[in-house]
Amino acid sequence: MNKKILFSLLCWVTLSCLPGLVFGQGRPAPPVVVSPEVHADNKVTFRFLAPSAKEVKLSAQFDKAPVPMTKEANGIWSVTVGPVKPDMYPYSFVVDGISVADPKNTAIFPNEGFQNSMVEITGSTPLIHTVQNVPHGTLSYRYYHSKELGTRPVVVYTPPGYEKETTKQYPVLYLLHGSSDTEETWTKVGRANIILDNLIAQDKAKPMVIVMPYGRAYPKISKDAGSLRNWDNLQEFKKDFLTYLMPFVEQNYRVKKDKDSRAIAGFSGGGGETLYLGLNNPELFSWVCGFAPGMLKEEFDRNNAVAFANPAKMNQQLKLFWIGVGKEDFLHPVIMDYRKILDEKKIKHEFLLSEGGHTWMNCKLYLTTIAQKLFK
Repeated sequence: MNKKILFSLLCWVTLSCLPGLVFGQGRPAPPVVVSPEVHADNKVTFRFLAPSAKEVKLSAQFDKAPVPMTKEANGIWSVTVGPVKPDMYPYSFVVDGISVADPKNTAIFPNEGFQNSMVEITGSTPLIHTVQNVPHGTLSYRYYHSKELGTRPVVVYTPPGYEKETTKQYPVLYLLHGSSDTEETWTKVGRANIILDNLIAQDKAKPMVIVMPYGRAYPKISKDAGSLRNWDNLQEFKKDFLTYLMPFVEQNYRVKKDKDSRAIAGFSGGGGETLYLGLNNPELFSWVCGFAPGMLKEEFDRNNAVAFANPAKMNQQLKLFWIGVGKEDFLHPVIMDYRKILDEKKIKHEFLLSEGGHTWMNCKLYLTTIAQKLFK
């Protein structure tokens, strides 16, 4: 490139990035906005450019109520909060009553019901979901075909060494997302792949393939359909899962095909799907784990028909039946009612009562916990 042209371009880029300078047709350049800014002391500064807004608040999962932000002379609203406990948190800005994601943050929470951004506070000590200097597995974005529902997306994690050890077969974990999440939520928010990388490197978890499908029957069923809250959706997803997804995985990946090498787990609506599929098909899964599983009391008998019909046989068939929920989770009461029935019928299960509510912070805890139990 001509040196004079290159110099002119560099000058233009430099000037255009400086706030307060004239930028094109006499207009001042917009101020530079950095958001979020995580500080060394775990405090975080959030900024949002909205010169005409009357009120802007920060709504973040580490605060119980939205936090008012202060407007500066250049039209940038800002607030510094914390120190915040190291983890990953969803957040948004409430601008004159309307919730919006952070336009300066490319880390977006994959969800069809709302749009939040994500902020990660790493702290001084690496967490189990922190990217570390260990061998990493591979994430593949794949599609399979359903005769009834058409082309369906699925994200597949293969553990470190999968590509090199071409004759080795692996156990498989089917991991289902929440009611309005997507097939990407378990990796972009739940960090399932990073958690398994770290646990495998520490020799705390068996190398496994993880299959993360889109967990609803949309477009045949509307997007706002949950799992157990919509029986038609659940039946369509069951057909899709058993008829198309599992065969696709077993034909395209080196996974073991016996029930003791298959696990299913899920969060919220996906947790409800997990219990429905796992407990009603014990010939397919030996490991069934619900993370704050979505359920309705009036549906207990219908959705647990096989398990309730023969509890002793269920206990023999399952190697692990696991449930976790937070003390502040809105599903805590109904899950405790469900556990009473399990106890009455003497259906064996492990239970973890964690702190906090219906959050993906707890999902990471639950996955970390059960991953160390599976296939052992």
